[in-house]
Amino acid sequence: MAVTLADVAARAGVSAATVSRVLSGSYPVTEGTRGRVLRAVAELEYVVDGPASALAGAGSDLVGIVVNDIADPFFGVLAGAVQGELGGAGPGGEKLAVVCSTGGSAARELDHLTHLQRQRAAAVVLTGGAPEDPGHARALAAKLARLAAAGIRVVLCGRPPQEPEVTAGAVGAAGAAAGRARGAVPPVTLAFDNRGGARRLTAHLLALGHRRIGCVAGPAGRTTTTERLAGHRDALAAHGVVDVPALTVPGAYDRSSGYDAALELLRREPRLTAVVAANDTAALGVCAALRDRGLRIPEDVSVAGFDDLPFSVDAAPALTTVRLPLREAGARAGRLALGRAVAPPGGVARLPAELLVRESTGPVRPAATPAGGAGGAGGAVSGPIGSGRVGA
Repeated sequence: MAVTLADVAARAGVSAATVSRVLSGSYPVTEGTRGRVLRAVAELEYVVDGPASALAGAGSDLVGIVVNDIADPFFGVLAGAVQGELGGAGPGGEKLAVVCSTGGSAARELDHLTHLQRQRAAAVVLTGGAPEDPGHARALAAKLARLAAAGIRVVLCGRPPQEPEVTAGAVGAAGAAAGRARGAVPPVTLAFDNRGGARRLTAHLLALGHRRIGCVAGPAGRTTTTERLAGHRDALAAHGVVDVPALTVPGAYDRSSGYDAALELLRREPRLTAVVAANDTAALGVCAALRDRGLRIPEDVSVAGFDDLPFSVDAAPALTTVRLPLREAGARAGRLALGRAVAPPGGVARLPAELLVRESTGPVRPAATPAGGAGGAGGAVSGPIGSGRVGA
């Protein structure tokens, strides 16, 4: 059940007419009253009727797709696949995709969801990993409950499911409203097996004899980074290899971060024999840095990425990576958003990650020349020679 003007009035302790006056700005009210009304609006996330009311009456044609960075091919593939399912053949007719980029900001993610609710979106697809911030998790749980209460379908695509205890503790009145709302549909989650994919990738490098494995990790505080690092550690533990923290350098999911991180890894460990990057884009930066240092791939240093973005097979050499079913996941999310597909049992589906071995990884060379080359800076990290670390 959507929040009404009467709900706001009750929360603020004023009449519905007073709420209307405050929101219209056409009549004078005391600052104290105005403050109480605006606090009630914010707390209840009341959607002010305006141009969006016409959409509400006619049935919304909007589907919001929330991404981290629209310029990132990972999100471009997902968003394109979602949009491809919004055609007119099927229940609900044709919908218009509205892509909202957060730039990695948790606050902007919440803002986009509020705006989509105000526009009476038919559905929202929230893509990519989530910030590891308990406060944001609680705020997001409450926001998604509001969307459900308003009859807006929500699909989480490429991020882990919400923790039940966080959802239960944060929803409060929003959850009660969602439970009462007719046609309210709880969020559906399509989660990638990042941990399993990273475990298989690291196991592949270890099987080739690599032990000094550098990692160009993803940004700290993101679920994707944590999951992939956990999978890497699983593989190291299974092979009895010690994890060396100095061989991990965090960074963004872009080429320049991969380039800079690779140079830093060579400075820390000139005997490096392999590098795993947070994603395929960062892996291209790693390859460029290695070539600039006169190193061959994979003869001197093996390089691997993650995601299997469209360009990875055309890199020189072709990039070993982990394939995530991005197009399939996006298309399924689009169908779920429009009610054209059956939700998975329990509302959660885990999508497999597939190791793709290509030409950028090979066996470690016996008695290899230090990866830093004759002009390499820095010295080897102290610790067991057979140690390494990788993660994304």
